[in-house]
Amino acid sequence: MNKIWIGTNWKMTKTIAEGVAFTKELRSISEAIPSSIQLFIIPSHTALVPIKELTTETDMYLGAQNMHWEDSGAYTGEISPRMLAEIGIDLIELGHSERRQYFNETDVAINKKVHAALNYSIKPLICIGENLDQKEQLISKETLAAQLKVCLQGLSKEMAKEILIAYEPVWAIGDQGVPADAAYVADIHHFLRSTLVELFEEVGLTIPLLYGGSVNQENFLEYSKLENVNGLFIGRAAWDIESFQKILYTLEAKLGV
Repeated sequence: MNKIWIGTNWKMTKTIAEGVAFTKELRSISEAIPSSIQLFIIPSHTALVPIKELTTETDMYLGAQNMHWEDSGAYTGEISPRMLAEIGIDLIELGHSERRQYFNETDVAINKKVHAALNYSIKPLICIGENLDQKEQLISKETLAAQLKVCLQGLSKEMAKEILIAYEPVWAIGDQGVPADAAYVADIHHFLRSTLVELFEEVGLTIPLLYGGSVNQENFLEYSKLENVNGLFIGRAAWDIESFQKILYTLEAKLGV
């Protein structure tokens, strides 16, 4: 796999002005890093249009944080794949643990969204992860396999070539998150790769597997060196442009990407 995917979801943090200022600086930084690093940012919906204007002439991918699976309809507060495609969105984040926890999003609903995104040539970035209870009950792998198999139900091998998977253990993210041991991440990513191969045969070897879960200045390099970790989905360590710049330049220098 040639590219290493590095990106961040801003959640409900940056205003339009803050997001535009960040993106302008990141655009300059992106010109100094190799094309083997695939950058992506996922702002709030309100900032997508002005930020798209800044990313159009770059290699950066612009993502959205969520969408409905229908093209239109009486779904107050939702946004459709057709609307996101009109903006020129490259990527859609689906199934984040906060969507699952606070908004009762199910794997079946995520599956509908995956198909809808692909219909509009938007890459789905599908988030999966076990919570602390599931980890302590030793059913992490069973939980993750179920999430993968339902979220990817009905995808052909050709469709699977367009997806990305982000493993984000719920117990490792957020303010109270505890960073996962690298050995644990390596084991889980090996299992996820095996599951993808089971589902899509040789195509499963090429689907990017990203890791996200309290990725910070102290651990990002260790995670990035692991087999079957094809990128990092970074939280607050990438919300400050100087911190994000340090991560990107270090990856370039240490990994030779």
